[in-house]
Amino acid sequence: MSAPLSLERVRRKVEAGETLSDAELALLRTEAQRSPGPSLRLALAHALVNAGAEREALPLLESLRRDFPRDVPVRLGLARALLGLERNGDAERLLTEVLAQSPGDPEVLKVLAVLGLRRGETDKARAYVADALARDPFDAEARLLKEELEAVELPPPVPREQVLRPEFTAALTAALGRARIAFRRQGKDLLVKLATGGVGRVDVGSLYAAYQESPGTQGLAAYADALAARLGGLSSGLSAEGQALEARLRPVLRPAGFAAKAVGALHRPGPAGLDVFYVLEDAEFVRYLPEAALAPAGLTLESADAAAWRNLSSNVAPVRPVLVDQGEVRLAEAFSGLWAVAEGDGHDAARLLLAPQRKALAQLAGDVPLRVSLGRRELAVVCRESDTEACASLARLMPSPDGIPGTFRLTEEGLSAG
Repeated sequence: MSAPLSLERVRRKVEAGETLSDAELALLRTEAQRSPGPSLRLALAHALVNAGAEREALPLLESLRRDFPRDVPVRLGLARALLGLERNGDAERLLTEVLAQSPGDPEVLKVLAVLGLRRGETDKARAYVADALARDPFDAEARLLKEELEAVELPPPVPREQVLRPEFTAALTAALGRARIAFRRQGKDLLVKLATGGVGRVDVGSLYAAYQESPGTQGLAAYADALAARLGGLSSGLSAEGQALEARLRPVLRPAGFAAKAVGALHRPGPAGLDVFYVLEDAEFVRYLPEAALAPAGLTLESADAAAWRNLSSNVAPVRPVLVDQGEVRLAEAFSGLWAVAEGDGHDAARLLLAPQRKALAQLAGDVPLRVSLGRRELAVVCRESDTEACASLARLMPSPDGIPGTFRLTEEGLSAG
């Protein structure tokens, strides 16, 4: 019994893209020679590609294609080896044939996306990835490709000049003086005389944190002058800048203690021991809304919170049946007892607090208490609390590094600790 178990473990390592040890590779070679079908021979070829031995894998894959000319996994394996050897034209011709044979196959789409990335054809690659995710939004490899494409789109960060907090404070007070804006230090706060005659209170530490996190396109003096102008022009009304900022706000749930990782970010206590943070949808801005951005925009915590939830409530996420397979969430073809709130934009956990989203869940799961896992930041997985088997399956879903550990309880009263 030991050999089949060892072989299965080796195959799982190959599927995960890991490099085999010499002993594992030898075992796979031996078993592949004994097997008449393509499965183990193809696994051996993938193991060689994983180890960077595409030249050794190529003859094996070409032999497999002669023996199994219509087998899609075999042809995809050959395309992968050709890409590794930078024979992109040959790989593209082969992939075009496979796509014609199996239209919309997510595995083909992902390899085509990799080819597009290699060639710098990001629009093509983005379309292939979007198509693959539309067919399976839980495809981990497609999600990684999407993240890689998003990283390609972002301009390289401009290094921010190293400025200590005392330097920042001195530059800001000098800028306020140049702008003839009356101000006074009071502890860690800055009291500023507003254009309307009132006095605004701003946390200098939050201003400094926002400066450190901002894009490094301005020098300190220019940044301080612009900040002084904004501080001096505050009023009790909401500026056009504030209105624009309101429209981009969305709430997210984060575990207790997350504030230590997002210093200066606006947040408030949420349900079940979690905290509510606020993010901006515009990728050009700081993702987490700095607390220091409230006053310059004429916002308060209460108005920012209300705007964030109002914006989120306009988009009810789809609810899809799923299953947990080897610790990963996958779409289920039939009833499994598990569902996912799966817009995939990072706000699905927060959507559970909205009545329209709970109504969409109740249409499938029933108006009953639900058990919830927030272990994946990109989705929320739920099951009926009364379904013992589904609850056990949910408990096997290990949280990702950026997920929230543990399980929770969702009722009509809201989210609570599980």
